Amino acid sequence: MTTPPNQPARRPRRAPPQAPEAPVALSPVSEALSDVLREVFADFEVEVGAKLDEVTLTVKPQDIPAVCRLAKEDPRLLCNYVRCLSVVDYVERLEVNYHLLSLEKRHRFVVKTNVSPDEPYVPSVISVWRGVDWFEREGHDLFGIVFEGHPNLSPLLLYEGFEGHPGLKSFPFHDYEEW
Repeated sequence: MTTPPNQPARRPRRAPPQAPEAPVALSPVSEALSDVLREVFADFEVEVGAKLDEVTLTVKPQDIPAVCRLAKEDPRLLCNYVRCLSVVDYVERLEVNYHLLSLEKRHRFVVKTNVSPDEPYVPSVISVWRGVDWFEREGHDLFGIVFEGHPNLSPLLLYEGFEGHPGLKSFPFHDYEEW
């Protein structure tokens, strides 16, 4: 195929990146943290796992405030810092991730919960960590997550009256070709 004069050649489309499916090898410290999480959260229905190099704790949405408060206050964890709150759109579900860190204990892990895109409600944890304020507002702006009990979910990144949630895969962007 030849390119017409005065027009740049089109680049071939790249295949989307694929995450490796190899089992996650955790460090001895992370293995020990996994055991502690199982002990601390024994009264909750939780799933302890790992993604990449981080320990994960998956819980029900309604348990998020109690789990987060325990993660902050239990002397074995002392997670006093929220590094990030992220939302992942898997189309059939939205995953809300709380990336926690203990400055004193020097460990980190991720608390995860899943909600339906049709009913994206998660209790706010602003009463546990005030610093989660803007993270929850961003999750509301971009993905439509309603953080129940948050005192002010006004737009953080988008303008008042913006329609839709541009973080969702279903959000209609204008089609364009990369060159």
